[in-house]
Amino acid sequence: MTEALGVYVHWPYCARICPYCDFNVFRDRGKRAEQLALKDAILADLTAQRALTGPRDLVSVFLGGGTPSLMDPDWAGEIIALARTLWTPAADLEVTLEANPTDAEAGRYAGFAAAGVNRLSLGVQALDDATLKLLGRDHGAEEARRAARTAAAAFPRLSIDLIYARPGQSPEAWAAELAWAVEMGAEHVSPYQLTIEAGTAFDRAVRRGTLVPPAEDLAAELFETTQRVLEAAGFDAYEVSNHARGVAARSRHNLVYWRGQDYVGAGPGAHGRLTRNGVRHATHATARPADYIARVAATGLGFATSEALSEIEAAEERLLAGLRIDEGVAYPDVAALDLDPDHPEIVALIRQGLVVEDPERLRATRAGRLVLDALTMRLALA
Repeated sequence: MTEALGVYVHWPYCARICPYCDFNVFRDRGKRAEQLALKDAILADLTAQRALTGPRDLVSVFLGGGTPSLMDPDWAGEIIALARTLWTPAADLEVTLEANPTDAEAGRYAGFAAAGVNRLSLGVQALDDATLKLLGRDHGAEEARRAARTAAAAFPRLSIDLIYARPGQSPEAWAAELAWAVEMGAEHVSPYQLTIEAGTAFDRAVRRGTLVPPAEDLAAELFETTQRVLEAAGFDAYEVSNHARGVAARSRHNLVYWRGQDYVGAGPGAHGRLTRNGVRHATHATARPADYIARVAATGLGFATSEALSEIEAAEERLLAGLRIDEGVAYPDVAALDLDPDHPEIVALIRQGLVVEDPERLRATRAGRLVLDALTMRLALA
Protein backbone atom coordinates (compact mmCIF):
# COMPACT_ATOMS: atom_id res chain seq x y z
CA MET A 1 0.00 0.00 0.00
CA THR A 2 1.34 3.41 -0.97
CA GLU A 3 0.94 6.59 1.04
CA ALA A 4 -2.39 8.42 1.12
CA LEU A 5 -2.92 11.47 -1.06
CA GLY A 6 -5.63 14.11 -1.35
CA VAL A 7 -6.36 16.30 -4.37
CA TYR A 8 -7.60 19.86 -4.00
CA VAL A 9 -8.92 21.71 -7.07
CA HIS A 10 -9.60 25.43 -6.78
CA TRP A 11 -12.34 26.91 -8.97
CA PRO A 12 -11.99 30.65 -8.29
CA TYR A 13 -15.17 32.11 -9.79
CA CYS A 14 -18.02 33.48 -7.67
CA ALA A 15 -21.31 35.13 -8.65
CA ARG A 16 -20.44 37.82 -6.09
CA ILE A 17 -17.65 38.37 -3.57
CA CYS A 18 -18.71 38.03 0.08
CA PRO A 19 -17.56 40.92 2.31
CA TYR A 20 -15.89 38.60 4.84
CA CYS A 21 -13.99 36.50 2.26
CA ASP A 22 -10.21 36.67 1.83
CA PHE A 23 -9.89 33.63 -0.49
CA ASN A 24 -8.47 33.78 -4.00
CA VAL A 25 -11.74 34.51 -5.83
CA PHE A 26 -12.83 36.39 -8.92
CA ARG A 27 -16.21 37.63 -10.11
CA ASP A 28 -17.80 35.22 -12.59
CA ARG A 29 -18.40 37.35 -15.68
CA GLY A 30 -19.50 34.51 -17.93
CA LYS A 31 -16.22 34.18 -19.82
CA ARG A 32 -16.81 30.60 -20.87
CA ALA A 33 -13.75 30.46 -23.13
CA GLU A 34 -11.48 31.39 -20.20
CA GLN A 35 -13.23 28.91 -17.92
CA LEU A 36 -12.90 26.11 -20.48
CA ALA A 37 -9.19 26.93 -20.83
CA LEU A 38 -8.88 26.89 -17.03
CA LYS A 39 -10.50 23.46 -16.82
CA ASP A 40 -8.04 22.14 -19.41
CA ALA A 41 -5.11 23.74 -17.55
CA ILE A 42 -6.21 22.07 -14.29
CA LEU A 43 -6.29 18.69 -16.05
CA ALA A 44 -2.78 19.30 -17.44
CA ASP A 45 -1.49 20.46 -14.05
CA LEU A 46 -2.83 17.35 -12.30
CA THR A 47 -1.21 15.14 -14.93
CA ALA A 48 2.14 16.87 -14.49
CA GLN A 49 1.97 16.59 -10.70
CA ARG A 50 1.52 12.82 -10.98
CA ALA A 51 5.18 12.68 -11.99
CA LEU A 52 6.08 14.45 -8.71
CA THR A 53 3.98 12.28 -6.41
CA GLY A 54 4.52 8.87 -7.96
CA PRO A 55 1.91 6.19 -7.28
CA ARG A 56 -0.33 7.04 -4.34
CA ASP A 57 -3.60 5.91 -2.79
CA LEU A 58 -6.14 8.60 -3.55
CA VAL A 59 -8.39 9.12 -0.51
CA SER A 60 -10.11 12.38 -1.39
CA VAL A 61 -10.86 14.86 -4.14
CA PHE A 62 -12.11 18.26 -3.05
CA LEU A 63 -13.56 20.78 -5.50
CA GLY A 64 -13.37 24.09 -3.66
CA GLY A 65 -13.29 27.77 -4.39
CA GLY A 66 -14.67 30.16 -5.14
CA THR A 67 -17.87 28.47 -6.15
CA PRO A 68 -17.20 25.20 -7.97
CA SER A 69 -20.94 24.50 -8.21
CA LEU A 70 -20.94 27.20 -10.92
CA MET A 71 -18.74 24.88 -12.97
CA ASP A 72 -20.20 22.72 -15.73
CA PRO A 73 -20.91 19.35 -14.05
CA ASP A 74 -19.32 17.57 -17.02
CA TRP A 75 -16.09 19.44 -16.36
CA ALA A 76 -16.17 18.29 -12.74
CA GLY A 77 -16.64 14.76 -14.08
CA GLU A 78 -13.52 15.11 -16.24
CA ILE A 79 -11.45 16.28 -13.28
CA ILE A 80 -12.71 13.50 -11.01
CA ALA A 81 -12.20 10.82 -13.66
CA LEU A 82 -8.64 11.99 -14.35
CA ALA A 83 -7.72 11.99 -10.64
CA ARG A 84 -9.04 8.44 -10.36
CA THR A 85 -6.86 7.46 -13.33
CA LEU A 86 -3.68 9.18 -12.18
CA TRP A 87 -3.74 7.71 -8.66
CA THR A 88 -5.25 4.56 -7.14
CA PRO A 89 -8.68 5.47 -5.77
CA ALA A 90 -9.61 4.16 -2.35
CA ALA A 91 -12.69 1.96 -2.23
CA ASP A 92 -14.38 4.67 -0.15
CA LEU A 93 -12.96 7.62 -2.10
CA GLU A 94 -14.50 10.87 -0.87
CA VAL A 95 -15.35 13.41 -3.58
CA THR A 96 -16.56 16.72 -2.17
CA LEU A 97 -18.06 19.71 -3.94
CA GLU A 98 -18.50 23.09 -2.27
CA ALA A 99 -21.81 24.69 -3.27
CA ASN A 100 -23.99 27.67 -2.55
CA PRO A 101 -27.69 27.05 -1.93
CA THR A 102 -29.15 29.11 -4.75
CA ASP A 103 -32.03 27.61 -6.70
CA ALA A 104 -29.95 27.75 -9.89
CA GLU A 105 -27.11 25.73 -8.40
CA ALA A 106 -29.42 23.28 -6.64
CA GLY A 107 -30.88 22.46 -10.02
CA ARG A 108 -27.47 21.11 -11.04
CA TYR A 109 -26.86 18.87 -8.01
CA ALA A 110 -28.05 15.77 -9.88
CA GLY A 111 -25.49 16.48 -12.60
CA PHE A 112 -22.66 16.72 -10.08
CA ALA A 113 -23.79 13.49 -8.40
CA ALA A 114 -23.69 11.78 -11.80
CA ALA A 115 -20.19 13.23 -12.33
CA GLY A 116 -18.93 11.38 -9.26
CA VAL A 117 -19.44 13.81 -6.37
CA ASN A 118 -20.59 11.87 -3.29
CA ARG A 119 -20.37 14.60 -0.64
CA LEU A 120 -21.75 18.13 -0.81
CA SER A 121 -20.49 20.93 1.41
CA LEU A 122 -23.34 23.44 1.41
CA GLY A 123 -22.56 27.05 2.32
CA VAL A 124 -25.82 27.98 4.05
CA GLN A 125 -24.09 30.34 6.55
CA ALA A 126 -27.33 31.71 8.09
CA LEU A 127 -31.09 31.18 8.10
CA ASP A 128 -32.51 34.68 8.17
CA ASP A 129 -32.69 37.02 5.22
CA ALA A 130 -31.33 40.11 7.01
CA THR A 131 -28.16 38.31 8.06
CA LEU A 132 -27.71 36.73 4.64
CA LYS A 133 -27.89 40.20 3.12
CA LEU A 134 -25.32 41.47 5.62
CA LEU A 135 -23.05 38.54 4.72
CA GLY A 136 -23.37 39.38 1.03
CA ARG A 137 -24.89 36.02 0.16
CA ASP A 138 -26.77 35.39 -3.08
CA HIS A 139 -29.48 33.23 -1.51
CA GLY A 140 -32.38 33.72 0.89
CA ALA A 141 -33.31 31.63 3.91
CA GLU A 142 -36.11 29.70 2.21
CA GLU A 143 -33.88 29.10 -0.81
CA ALA A 144 -31.29 27.59 1.54
CA ARG A 145 -33.91 25.27 3.02
CA ARG A 146 -34.94 24.07 -0.42
CA ALA A 147 -31.34 23.53 -1.49
CA ALA A 148 -30.58 21.51 1.64
CA ARG A 149 -33.53 19.21 0.97
CA THR A 150 -32.42 18.76 -2.64
CA ALA A 151 -28.83 18.06 -1.58
CA ALA A 152 -29.88 15.52 1.05
CA ALA A 153 -31.73 13.59 -1.65
CA ALA A 154 -28.99 13.88 -4.30
CA PHE A 155 -25.82 12.99 -2.37
CA PRO A 156 -24.92 10.19 0.04
CA ARG A 157 -23.30 12.70 2.39
CA LEU A 158 -24.17 16.28 3.25
CA SER A 159 -22.16 18.83 5.20
CA ILE A 160 -23.64 22.21 6.12
CA ASP A 161 -21.55 25.32 6.79
CA LEU A 162 -22.88 27.93 9.20
CA ILE A 163 -21.34 31.14 10.54
CA TYR A 164 -21.80 32.24 14.14
CA ALA A 165 -20.72 35.20 16.30
CA ARG A 166 -22.55 37.42 13.81
CA PRO A 167 -23.64 40.92 14.80
CA GLY A 168 -26.87 40.78 16.77
CA GLN A 169 -26.96 36.98 17.01
CA SER A 170 -28.41 35.38 20.15
CA PRO A 171 -27.54 31.93 21.54
CA GLU A 172 -31.21 30.91 21.17
CA ALA A 173 -31.32 31.79 17.47
CA TRP A 174 -27.99 30.04 16.91
CA ALA A 175 -29.23 26.89 18.64
CA ALA A 176 -32.26 26.86 16.34
CA GLU A 177 -30.04 27.08 13.24
CA LEU A 178 -27.91 24.18 14.43
CA ALA A 179 -31.00 22.12 15.17
CA TRP A 180 -32.27 22.80 11.64
CA ALA A 181 -29.00 21.50 10.13
CA VAL A 182 -29.38 18.29 12.13
CA GLU A 183 -33.01 17.91 11.11
CA MET A 184 -32.07 18.30 7.44
CA GLY A 185 -30.05 15.09 7.66
CA ALA A 186 -26.58 16.61 7.54
CA GLU A 187 -24.07 14.15 9.00
CA HIS A 188 -21.42 16.86 9.18
CA VAL A 189 -21.76 20.45 10.38
CA SER A 190 -19.03 23.09 10.09
CA PRO A 191 -19.85 26.03 12.40
CA TYR A 192 -17.29 28.77 11.76
CA GLN A 193 -16.89 31.77 14.01
CA LEU A 194 -17.01 34.97 11.98
CA THR A 195 -13.51 36.38 11.78
CA ILE A 196 -12.62 39.80 10.46
CA GLU A 197 -9.87 39.23 7.92
CA ALA A 198 -7.53 42.09 7.02
CA GLY A 199 -8.31 43.77 3.73
CA THR A 200 -11.91 42.55 3.47
CA ALA A 201 -15.00 44.74 3.26
CA PHE A 202 -15.91 43.67 6.81
CA ASP A 203 -12.48 44.78 8.02
CA ARG A 204 -13.10 48.23 6.58
CA ALA A 205 -16.58 48.33 8.12
CA VAL A 206 -15.25 47.44 11.58
CA ARG A 207 -12.63 50.18 11.33
CA ARG A 208 -15.34 52.67 10.32
CA GLY A 209 -17.48 51.52 13.25
CA THR A 210 -20.40 50.45 11.04
CA LEU A 211 -19.97 46.78 11.92
CA VAL A 212 -19.61 45.68 15.53
CA PRO A 213 -18.71 42.02 16.20
CA PRO A 214 -20.07 40.37 19.37
CA ALA A 215 -18.16 40.78 22.61
CA GLU A 216 -15.78 37.97 23.58
CA ASP A 217 -18.04 36.63 26.33
CA LEU A 218 -20.99 36.34 23.93
CA ALA A 219 -18.77 34.69 21.31
CA ALA A 220 -17.69 32.17 23.97
CA GLU A 221 -21.34 31.52 24.89
CA LEU A 222 -22.14 30.90 21.22
CA PHE A 223 -19.22 28.46 21.04
CA GLU A 224 -20.55 26.57 24.06
CA THR A 225 -24.03 26.55 22.51
CA THR A 226 -22.48 24.89 19.45
CA GLN A 227 -20.96 22.14 21.55
CA ARG A 228 -24.10 21.56 23.59
CA VAL A 229 -26.56 21.35 20.70
CA LEU A 230 -24.43 19.19 18.43
CA GLU A 231 -23.23 16.86 21.19
CA ALA A 232 -26.85 16.26 22.18
CA ALA A 233 -27.57 15.31 18.55
CA GLY A 234 -24.74 12.75 18.51
CA PHE A 235 -22.07 14.83 16.77
CA ASP A 236 -18.41 14.65 17.82
CA ALA A 237 -16.35 17.86 17.80
CA TYR A 238 -13.46 16.13 16.08
CA GLU A 239 -11.97 19.49 15.05
CA VAL A 240 -12.32 23.04 16.35
CA SER A 241 -14.89 24.03 13.70
CA ASN A 242 -16.09 20.64 12.47
CA HIS A 243 -18.59 18.23 13.97
CA ALA A 244 -19.46 14.79 12.58
CA ARG A 245 -22.04 12.16 13.43
CA GLY A 246 -19.62 9.24 13.78
CA VAL A 247 -16.11 8.60 12.50
CA ALA A 248 -17.25 7.71 8.97
CA ALA A 249 -18.84 11.15 8.59
CA ARG A 250 -15.63 13.06 9.26
CA SER A 251 -14.21 15.02 6.34
CA ARG A 252 -11.55 12.76 4.91
CA HIS A 253 -10.08 15.57 2.87
CA ASN A 254 -9.67 17.96 5.78
CA LEU A 255 -8.14 15.17 7.83
CA VAL A 256 -5.48 14.93 5.13
CA TYR A 257 -4.53 18.51 6.01
CA TRP A 258 -4.77 18.13 9.77
CA ARG A 259 -2.83 14.85 9.82
CA GLY A 260 0.02 16.27 7.76
CA GLN A 261 -0.54 14.00 4.77
CA ASP A 262 0.32 14.99 1.21
CA TYR A 263 -2.12 16.72 -1.10
CA VAL A 264 -1.93 18.01 -4.64
CA GLY A 265 -3.21 21.55 -5.21
CA ALA A 266 -4.36 22.55 -8.69
CA GLY A 267 -6.17 25.65 -9.92
CA PRO A 268 -5.45 29.38 -9.44
CA GLY A 269 -3.96 30.11 -6.04
CA ALA A 270 -4.20 26.49 -4.84
CA HIS A 271 -1.82 25.33 -2.14
CA GLY A 272 -0.34 21.84 -1.97
CA ARG A 273 2.00 19.79 0.21
CA LEU A 274 4.16 17.12 -1.43
CA THR A 275 6.89 14.98 0.13
CA ARG A 276 9.72 14.30 -2.29
CA ASN A 277 12.91 12.43 -1.32
CA GLY A 278 11.91 12.70 2.32
CA VAL A 279 11.51 16.49 2.21
CA ARG A 280 8.13 18.19 2.49
CA HIS A 281 7.47 20.86 -0.14
CA ALA A 282 4.91 23.67 -0.03
CA THR A 283 3.47 24.47 -3.45
CA HIS A 284 1.45 27.55 -4.35
CA ALA A 285 -0.14 28.03 -7.74
CA THR A 286 -0.27 31.29 -9.67
CA ALA A 287 -3.28 33.27 -8.43
CA ARG A 288 -4.96 34.87 -11.45
CA PRO A 289 -6.79 32.50 -13.83
CA ALA A 290 -5.21 33.88 -17.01
CA ASP A 291 -1.73 33.75 -15.45
CA TYR A 292 -2.31 30.20 -14.21
CA ILE A 293 -3.42 29.07 -17.67
CA ALA A 294 -0.34 30.67 -19.22
CA ARG A 295 2.03 29.13 -16.66
CA VAL A 296 0.66 25.63 -17.19
CA ALA A 297 1.00 26.09 -20.94
CA ALA A 298 4.62 27.24 -20.53
CA THR A 299 5.89 24.86 -17.84
CA GLY A 300 3.33 22.07 -17.48
CA LEU A 301 2.74 23.02 -13.84
CA GLY A 302 0.72 25.82 -12.30
CA PHE A 303 3.18 26.51 -9.48
CA ALA A 304 4.21 30.07 -8.75
CA THR A 305 6.44 28.67 -6.00
CA SER A 306 7.56 25.29 -4.67
CA GLU A 307 9.48 25.60 -1.43
CA ALA A 308 11.30 22.87 0.50
CA LEU A 309 10.35 23.16 4.17
CA SER A 310 12.97 22.79 6.87
CA GLU A 311 12.40 20.20 9.59
CA ILE A 312 11.40 22.98 11.98
CA GLU A 313 8.97 24.54 9.47
CA ALA A 314 7.40 21.16 8.77
CA ALA A 315 7.07 20.46 12.51
CA GLU A 316 5.47 23.87 13.09
CA GLU A 317 2.89 23.09 10.41
CA ARG A 318 2.15 19.74 12.05
CA LEU A 319 1.70 21.48 15.40
CA LEU A 320 -0.64 24.13 14.00
CA ALA A 321 -2.78 21.63 12.11
CA GLY A 322 -2.61 18.68 14.49
CA LEU A 323 -3.77 20.55 17.58
CA ARG A 324 -7.01 21.45 15.78
CA ILE A 325 -8.26 17.85 15.85
CA ASP A 326 -9.21 15.74 18.82
CA GLU A 327 -6.54 13.10 18.07
CA GLY A 328 -3.79 15.73 18.24
CA VAL A 329 -0.31 15.15 16.87
CA ALA A 330 2.19 12.39 17.62
CA TYR A 331 5.23 13.61 19.56
CA PRO A 332 7.73 12.27 16.96
CA ASP A 333 6.09 14.58 14.38
CA VAL A 334 7.10 17.64 16.41
CA ALA A 335 10.46 16.36 17.64
CA ALA A 336 12.23 19.10 15.65
CA LEU A 337 10.63 21.58 18.07
CA ASP A 338 12.11 19.68 21.03
CA LEU A 339 8.62 18.93 22.32
CA ASP A 340 8.09 15.78 24.35
CA PRO A 341 5.79 14.70 27.22
CA ASP A 342 8.32 15.85 29.81
CA HIS A 343 8.93 19.30 28.38
CA PRO A 344 8.39 21.89 31.16
CA GLU A 345 5.94 23.92 29.05
CA ILE A 346 3.83 20.85 28.31
CA VAL A 347 3.85 19.82 31.97
CA ALA A 348 2.69 23.34 32.87
CA LEU A 349 -0.06 23.25 30.24
CA ILE A 350 -1.27 19.89 31.55
CA ARG A 351 -1.51 21.37 35.06
CA GLN A 352 -3.49 24.32 33.65
CA GLY A 353 -5.95 21.94 32.00
CA LEU A 354 -5.11 23.04 28.46
CA VAL A 355 -3.29 19.90 27.26
CA VAL A 356 -4.20 16.25 27.79
CA GLU A 357 -1.77 14.09 29.77
CA ASP A 358 -0.81 11.57 27.06
CA PRO A 359 2.70 10.07 26.64
CA GLU A 360 2.24 9.47 22.91
CA ARG A 361 0.27 12.39 21.47
CA LEU A 362 0.06 16.12 22.09
CA ARG A 363 -3.65 16.94 22.39
CA ALA A 364 -5.55 20.05 23.44
CA THR A 365 -8.33 19.76 25.98
CA ARG A 366 -11.72 21.39 25.37
CA ALA A 367 -10.50 24.36 27.42
CA GLY A 368 -7.33 24.44 25.33
CA ARG A 369 -9.36 24.63 22.12
CA LEU A 370 -11.01 27.81 23.38
CA VAL A 371 -7.59 29.50 23.41
CA LEU A 372 -5.98 27.45 20.66
CA ASP A 373 -4.08 30.32 19.00
CA ALA A 374 -2.41 31.29 22.26
CA LEU A 375 -1.79 27.65 23.16
CA THR A 376 -0.15 26.92 19.82
CA MET A 377 2.03 30.03 20.13
CA ARG A 378 3.21 28.94 23.60
CA LEU A 379 4.18 25.52 22.27
CA ALA A 380 5.86 26.86 19.14
CA LEU A 381 7.99 29.21 21.24
CA ALA A 382 8.72 26.64 23.94
